[in-house]
Amino acid sequence: MHDRKIRAFMSTLMLATALAAGAVHAAEPAPPTVALSDRPWMDASLAPEARAELLLRQMSVAEKKTLVFGYFGSPFKERNYTPPAGIRMGSAGFVPGIDRLGIPPQWLTDAGLGVATQRDSTEPMRERTSLPAGIATAATWNPALARQGGVMIGREARLSGFNVMLAGSLNLVREPRNGRNFEYGGEDPLLAGVIVGAQIAGIQSNNIISTIKHFALNAQETGRFVLSANIDEAASRMSDLLAFEIAMDRSDPGSVMCAYNRYEGHYACESDFLLNQVLKRDWGYKGYVMSDWGAVHSTAKAANAGLDQESGYVFDKEPYFGPELLGAALADGSVPMERLDDMNRRILHALFANGVFDHPVNVEDHRIDYAAHAAITRADAEEGIVLLRNKDGLLPLDAGARRIAIIGGHADKGVMAGGGSSTVFGPGGNPVPGLGPQHFPGPVVFHANPPLDAIRARNGSAAVRFDPGSDPAAAAALAADSDIAIIFANQWTGEAMDFPLTLPDGQDAVIEAVAKANPRTIVVLQTGGPVFMPWLDRVGAVMEAWYPGTAGGEAIARVLFGEVDASGRLPVTFPKSLDQLPRPKLDGEDLPQDTPFDVDYHEGAAIGYKWFDKKGLTPLFPFGHGLSYTSFAYKDLTAVQGDDGTLTLSGTVTNTGQRAGKAVPQLYVGPRDGGWEAPKRLAGWQKLDLAPGASARFSVPVDPRLLAMYDTAGRQWVVTPGRYRVWLGASATDLPLTADVVLKGASLPASKAQ
Repeated sequence: MHDRKIRAFMSTLMLATALAAGAVHAAEPAPPTVALSDRPWMDASLAPEARAELLLRQMSVAEKKTLVFGYFGSPFKERNYTPPAGIRMGSAGFVPGIDRLGIPPQWLTDAGLGVATQRDSTEPMRERTSLPAGIATAATWNPALARQGGVMIGREARLSGFNVMLAGSLNLVREPRNGRNFEYGGEDPLLAGVIVGAQIAGIQSNNIISTIKHFALNAQETGRFVLSANIDEAASRMSDLLAFEIAMDRSDPGSVMCAYNRYEGHYACESDFLLNQVLKRDWGYKGYVMSDWGAVHSTAKAANAGLDQESGYVFDKEPYFGPELLGAALADGSVPMERLDDMNRRILHALFANGVFDHPVNVEDHRIDYAAHAAITRADAEEGIVLLRNKDGLLPLDAGARRIAIIGGHADKGVMAGGGSSTVFGPGGNPVPGLGPQHFPGPVVFHANPPLDAIRARNGSAAVRFDPGSDPAAAAALAADSDIAIIFANQWTGEAMDFPLTLPDGQDAVIEAVAKANPRTIVVLQTGGPVFMPWLDRVGAVMEAWYPGTAGGEAIARVLFGEVDASGRLPVTFPKSLDQLPRPKLDGEDLPQDTPFDVDYHEGAAIGYKWFDKKGLTPLFPFGHGLSYTSFAYKDLTAVQGDDGTLTLSGTVTNTGQRAGKAVPQLYVGPRDGGWEAPKRLAGWQKLDLAPGASARFSVPVDPRLLAMYDTAGRQWVVTPGRYRVWLGASATDLPLTADVVLKGASLPASKAQ
């Protein structure tokens, strides 16, 4: 900043501070109009901190109260609620702007997969492009694709009139029955943090804010409003909190959304530990904490614990940050005025840092390039599809006039989407109406991109026949009269519910009957996470397509016919049975609704593959697993620690097959003498596109936190000196190469300010 600007800033700041000091304790007169020419905070050359401070000192107390209280953006008949003027109908939320000071309104949209529409809207559903499920994007192991998808949905949000996206869904898969796992980034903190961080960065490149959510330990939907997630601090720092920390390091989201659940007995939105100590003190976070919709339970306790904005009233029992309750708390001193200033400072900082002031959104600008955006979501879906089994090279299929039976899954209509607030209504609306719960989180929504049409386009319409899969005998008869049978097996999951790891509606019986009639049976799964497969050994191939988004039918066909390689890898372990889980019985499932209960995460940081490693369990499919249409060989694994303490892992991968393909070499590390939560941790990976016979050398620097244990007493990460083992391979259980390295001891403070 030039000296002249520094002097101008300081003189303006001192004057504003003096004026504001008297205004706090006296009856407030009507604030004066501020001319456009007299708004120094609109100088984009100033740092966001300076701009926020300049503007904050011009705000009246009433205006400061305005920014910390958000409204639901749609009518809510059950509570006789009508939203205020200025909303975007069908949206998630709205925070009024302050015209006098040029502060724009905040228009919030549900967002994890695209621009969502509330089901109670009196307007037509907003049809927008949907990315595949978050777990599908994690299955790409491709941060560049994740960022590209974020850029796309952020652009659609901006062109739809929104400047805050409730995206960045990150909770680790501790509980595979969690109905929201489809929104998240899998079970490993490094993979989830990198992928979700890339998507957030993409969203915010559009000069809008993205959240990151749900902070923290929101690992199941059963009892989500009342359960207490109890975990050792060091274990949480090395798992769920580490995922958030990695994602935030890579994206700096404008807002963090605190979760519904309690954390060690305190509501997450009232947790001084989570919000003040971890987020704001240790991680140095400068943005603001918003609440989930219905997650606020107090005024003074929540505000003093670090909550900056009540974002979704009318879902809370009271307007806790509304002008009356917050005003009373300010008057009696239970919420200091300095705290209200800090709340506003953080909100303004996020708005300035992400360009919301300097690049205002337009009202319902529909210049969306749906064709270009379809290509982006299709590429994401393709790389996220995981080929789990491929007996005798049944896949890929050859294009031609072979007789193919397509069975089940409403494959003649479209592809499935997950339920709840993240649901995007794609172009063409919902082609399969009337399924599932007719109220939130339903109904079941499909995207109008039928796999049947895409397969017929490649194989000839006359040779491809469809059966709905409702009758095992009829499906088996069609399969017996076909060269290939492709069964689409669906499990719908959604917010506010947890689900068994079994396919519903008798689909296992249909698969069994079809496989018996035709051993050349391919199962395409559309699920939100792992499912059991009692028929696995009797089918020829299995593909996990997750919820593949608005171009999902085309993506599935392209992978089936080998137009692109099967390059997805599992971001989550598929167990064989419930007794392999840390909690075979789902906590709280037998309790009356709203009965508080504890969930004790005794597995600590040993989530997913780490738990299976620790217990010596063999999963149905391991973390990182995924077959390709070619083959890869690994060699020359090296591990070198530099003078600065950075451990760099390197290796070479070669495409040893006859087709081009995408390798995902995975690197793991662990101490030879034990002492971690599990034998090994994912340390890094790369995704490499290789022609037949081609080789590539890759190097991955390891985040030092992945080599350390967290020391709670010292508030630091500690790398114990000694011998460590490094593994290289294709999954958490397929690691043919190993190397040893001796690491020097080191410590890294938890606080980024140290």
